[in-house]
Amino acid sequence: MTLYDELQLPNGTTIPNRIAKAAMEENMADSHHAPSAQLIKLYDAWANGKAGLIITGNVMIDRRAMTGPGGVVLENADNLKKFKQWSHAARVNGAQFWMQINHPGRQMMANLGQQTWAPSAIALDLGSMSKHFGMPSEMTEAVIADVIKRFANTAELSEEAGFTGVQIHAAHGYLLSQFLSPLTNHRNDTWGGSIDNRARLLIEVVKAVRSTVSANFSVSVKLNSADFQRGGFSTDDAKKVIEMLNPLNVDLVELSGGSYEAPAMQGVSKDGRTLAREAYFFEFAKDIQVVAEMPIMVTGGIRRRPVAEEVVTSGIDMIGMATALAIDPNLPLDWAAGLNNAPQLKPIRWKNKAVASLANMAVVKYQLNKLSLGKPCDPNISPLRALVLQQIKTSRLTRRYRKNISEAK
Repeated sequence: MTLYDELQLPNGTTIPNRIAKAAMEENMADSHHAPSAQLIKLYDAWANGKAGLIITGNVMIDRRAMTGPGGVVLENADNLKKFKQWSHAARVNGAQFWMQINHPGRQMMANLGQQTWAPSAIALDLGSMSKHFGMPSEMTEAVIADVIKRFANTAELSEEAGFTGVQIHAAHGYLLSQFLSPLTNHRNDTWGGSIDNRARLLIEVVKAVRSTVSANFSVSVKLNSADFQRGGFSTDDAKKVIEMLNPLNVDLVELSGGSYEAPAMQGVSKDGRTLAREAYFFEFAKDIQVVAEMPIMVTGGIRRRPVAEEVVTSGIDMIGMATALAIDPNLPLDWAAGLNNAPQLKPIRWKNKAVASLANMAVVKYQLNKLSLGKPCDPNISPLRALVLQQIKTSRLTRRYRKNISEAK
């Protein structure tokens, strides 16, 4: 198996190679939460780079529940024309194009002015940064039912818009991940306690989505290999969830890790474990893959061709890259031509890990902004400058969001 072999999914569709553009949050929606012209141009760059699979950043199932104020929302058909333009741009060179669909749960900034829901009323612990996130309300049965319905609705609309699949986000500490983790799920009903109960919401969402879309539309899941927090969602838990997903016609599972509190997706563990410098979750994936009946994809810091080849040669079905493709969207083409480009950002070693994580995301978003404007990337941008610029943009988008929500009431 090589990086440039096709991958046939369980639903019979084919991904042209084993390289995926993994999700990155762009915050480039227009004022109606639809894909902006800038966002569509960004995906045109990745389409031309010939990744076999392109996955969007967060698309929210509910405009009241946002990972960021400039996020895309798909909850009705009002802006379907722009979503069709987005899917056309990303698929022009034959890639599969999947929409990552998500609900943030408690990981939503308090200044957006919305009620925050979570499995249990447990606030984020980010030290001095905790004040930026409110105390969530424990979800009622009615709210849970609404969330399941919304995931299925967004998936159905994405198929109508020309996407070839969805990725249900159950990682990185967002809502479905919060239900999976015993640190954030303290419920004593059928939605909490055992791993079978904690996984119930994810399972019900997958079932609802699968029953709504057509058989050849891909349904995938993004799952933490672990939370990397003591007492959190473990690798053994991840294995159990994979076993529960096996009979549900899931076409691929992407394994990642971490949350806002422990950003392992950036190579930072909070439970004392040392992560690899590249392909952070590779070893965990090999362990988890033993029980998986669907293809497995690994993300997390991959930027060098030999590492990517090692992952695929080992039997892992796909590799996902995010930051590397934010710097060099043509990397799949370059590797196919025999080049060994290895794009990299400078590590940020600030003492405040939460702020360093924000700075790292800001540097990545700076590259995305450059790409979306047709300009060359600048991986040497000062993290402080990138963070300040991102905070200014977020403040502006937050004001716009609050104004739009207020006018819609």
